[in-house]
Amino acid sequence: MIDPCENVVVRTVSRMIIPFLQLSALYVITHGHYTPGGGFQGGVILGASFILLGIAYGREELRRRMSIRTVTALACAGVLLYSGIGALPLLLSGAYLDYGALPIAGVPGNRSLGILGIEIGVGLCVMAIMAGIFRALAAFDTTGGKDG
Repeated sequence: MIDPCENVVVRTVSRMIIPFLQLSALYVITHGHYTPGGGFQGGVILGASFILLGIAYGREELRRRMSIRTVTALACAGVLLYSGIGALPLLLSGAYLDYGALPIAGVPGNRSLGILGIEIGVGLCVMAIMAGIFRALAAFDTTGGKDG
């Protein structure tokens, strides 16, 4: 069972570091097609920020910020974004995940925009799955019974 941490230092440092973790995760996701990193790595960093929130502030705060509905919606949105961007070129007589066939008029780098959409979808899905797994593990108490 994850109870709120009573240590003032842990809570204060967590409160200060979580926004920077989330900002760096968004940077890793959005620059994944130009630099090392990408959707999976950024999603892991973003998920870790929610895990840190749950460790520092307890299970109830994590439930308030990341409900099961939110976890499910974000995971589904990530999968739909990935598969939708991948399938859109199929409708336009291209190949699956052929970003060059995307109909983005007037944008010279439409390949990069397609990859960016894929990275965002993967990042959302990975972050939601990590937060969901942590929520599920935090729901069990020390006696092995399910606690919600």
